[in-house]
Amino acid sequence: MTQAQQTMPLFPLSGHVLPGGTMRLRIFEPRYIRMVKEACNGASCRPIGMCMLNENGDRDLNTHIHPIGTAATIIDFEQLPDGLLGITVAGQYLFRISDIEEQEDGLRVGHTDDVPAWPTQKLTLADNFLAEQLVEIYNTYPELAVAHDDAQLKQADWVCLRWLELIPVSAQTKQELLQAPTADAALTFLRDLVAESEQQNEQQAAG
Repeated sequence: MTQAQQTMPLFPLSGHVLPGGTMRLRIFEPRYIRMVKEACNGASCRPIGMCMLNENGDRDLNTHIHPIGTAATIIDFEQLPDGLLGITVAGQYLFRISDIEEQEDGLRVGHTDDVPAWPTQKLTLADNFLAEQLVEIYNTYPELAVAHDDAQLKQADWVCLRWLELIPVSAQTKQELLQAPTADAALTFLRDLVAESEQQNEQQAAG
């Protein structure tokens, strides 16, 4: 259950985790170590805001953080061999930042509103290749894999979110797709992206 409006600490990253996804992180800055301790100081861990970095933003104005983020909960933590804190987070739901406050140690806290989730929709037969190629990537790079079952691989919304975590396109593009009311815009974008990639591969093979 989410709250319509709430505040949460913000963790801006170059990597992305979205609802239904997981990510492993190494924590070393004191402000983020404090964030983890305070988030898990209770019977259950409170959400932290996983945010996308805006390369064109201004840190002094807090515009280096894109407004659409993912509320995530810490599901595991460990001390790594190098002595740093390792955590695993699970994405729960999207939010939009309405305001940001910076605390004394530099930790930023956002005032947020929930963003509606994409409705569940079935992946069409024509788009099954997106699920198949996603599984291939997970099998080739298990460190990127997200636990899944056959039912999730048949959901267009779930498959699109996993692709958006992986593909190296601008955060701004991902922000725009995530604000769409359904997964249809992401599906169209991914189809075009795969078609362009295949065309480039054919040209390289021919050349």
